[in-house]
Amino acid sequence: MQISGVLTALRRPFDGAGRAAAFLATGVLVQLGALLVMAVPWLNGGPTKALSCVLAVVGMAGILAVACPVLSRMHRARCQGWLEVEIPVAGRPWSWRQLGYHLAAGPLLALGGALTLLLWAAAGVAATVYVWIWALPPETRVEHLGYTTQAVYVTAAGLAGLYGAAWLSRTLARLDTRAATARLGPSRAELLEMRVEEVTESRAGVLDAADAERRRIERDLHDGAQQRLVSMAVNLGLAKVTLKDLPEDARKVIDEAHREAKEAIAELSNLVRGLHPAVLEDRGLDAALSGIAERAPLPVGLTADLPVRPAPAVEAVAYFVVSEALANVVKHARAGRADVRVETRGGILLVVVTDDGVGGAAPEGGTGLAGLAKRVASVDGTFSISSPAGGPTVVTVELPCAL
Repeated sequence: MQISGVLTALRRPFDGAGRAAAFLATGVLVQLGALLVMAVPWLNGGPTKALSCVLAVVGMAGILAVACPVLSRMHRARCQGWLEVEIPVAGRPWSWRQLGYHLAAGPLLALGGALTLLLWAAAGVAATVYVWIWALPPETRVEHLGYTTQAVYVTAAGLAGLYGAAWLSRTLARLDTRAATARLGPSRAELLEMRVEEVTESRAGVLDAADAERRRIERDLHDGAQQRLVSMAVNLGLAKVTLKDLPEDARKVIDEAHREAKEAIAELSNLVRGLHPAVLEDRGLDAALSGIAERAPLPVGLTADLPVRPAPAVEAVAYFVVSEALANVVKHARAGRADVRVETRGGILLVVVTDDGVGGAAPEGGTGLAGLAKRVASVDGTFSISSPAGGPTVVTVELPCAL
């Protein structure tokens, strides 16, 4: 067990060193192609005048910029293939960050990789001196009788070189992957944009799922519990009409049950309508708001200009904005009239609810306006209210038509 532990400890520095060395070798090959492109003008002596040198450098840098997408793709592939480090593709095919990697960081890391590979080779030759020295002619060994002693030092130096090459390989591989991730991947601004898009898509999915769940609950209540209550109310009504010889106490119980059943049906209808009115899904926002205006206990003027239907989640938010705003008018405003205007303007759904009440409404006043503002914000909308003392109160909401 002790020998096994010692061997494990001796092998540990080489864990992952082979893949790192192969990673560096491919980096040298990729970067060598770029360096050869840069060296073309200087073959056969190259330009001699300062302006010609500048033009040559600029021209080669331009060629390298054109080849930047291909080189970046090759570097990302070797990071993924050898080290399993995935570098996301940048938003633009090339950038100054990528060009800087291919002109500065890449060549320096390739030079370090080449020197590390040479160290691997030299250390490997030195560490195996006792193996290959027997391939030399016998007279050579006779002429150097002290080679066995020298070979001990050469072997020790070779082993030390192998450990050093393993450490250098892993270190350079980490530096290269960090530089490639920072220079060849998306910038911080692009990462933030990508994250915002992901969050937006995720939130849209959550909103759609919540809206679908509300519709399912509405259907279950409407087709299940509500229908059972209606059937029970009908049976109780028939019992009142047909059973004439019941005792007075029993008749009172049936009357009370019939009354409570009808009240439960009304409450359940209001609950179902609040969850997701069927008319909103079937006929759109205009028809659903018309129903709210007709049921309001005060005159409500409705103006709707909706040439195109908004997204279902946006329609639901607009519906609840108007419903809650009118409920607040009835409960708190002491208004004689309210007006609702709904229209689309350049991809924005504008909802304005106005009343001639006493004013003084505020989101922190406990009238449900704070929750209404949060519901509007859930679809990236804006909510504002103007309600000076004495009125009028104007609630303005802007919602994106599409999510």
